[in-house]
Amino acid sequence: MNSEILDDVGKLILRLGFGVLFLMHGINKVVHGIDGIEALVVSAGLPAEVAYGVYIGEVLAPILIIIGWHARIGALLTAITMAFAFHLAHSHEFFELTAHGGWQLELQGMFLLASIAIALSGPGRISLNGR
Repeated sequence: MNSEILDDVGKLILRLGFGVLFLMHGINKVVHGIDGIEALVVSAGLPAEVAYGVYIGEVLAPILIIIGWHARIGALLTAITMAFAFHLAHSHEFFELTAHGGWQLELQGMFLLASIAIALSGPGRISLNGR
């Protein structure tokens, strides 16, 4: 197989895997609300309305990534969402390990790094943007 095709298939797998897993968090917030997020935002001294940004970061952005339409922008938005999550919800766990020796924020770290990888590499040719 041609290396360009493999590159595009790899980007597709990354986009689909990351996008679906991240979107599941957003769907949960659509179904169950964002009261917890709102409380975190307010406790950090930010206006409560900032919490609604989670819908952009966890619903709209992953959809953009999945379909490959402005995926770099979607990935940037998910990276910003993860930066907020690290700061607001997980800062106390930053230097902690799990009982099995893994980083406590493994999932959040993978989401952040995958977001950055998609933002830098783009969606590939198997996408709505096709580049």
